[in-house]
Amino acid sequence: MSANGDSREAFETVYELSRLLNTGLNRESLGLVVSLIEKGVNPEALAAAVKEMRRTSAAPSNKSVGAQKSNEFQY
Repeated sequence: MSANGDSREAFETVYELSRLLNTGLNRESLGLVVSLIEKGVNPEALAAAVKEMRRTSAAPSNKSVGAQKSNEFQY
């Protein structure tokens, strides 16, 4: 098997583990995560960043309401 075939097989294994662990990452996202880790990004920091992005994107978008409320009490 070629190096490309080995890489593909390894990625498929990682993707299957990702699915079993219910990470919610699609192939493209998982590929980006793997690439960043291979380039030296701290995996724990990357996981924390992904969780934070999910949290903020899932939160209701009431920025204008929040800004209005905070401005109401400023004199």
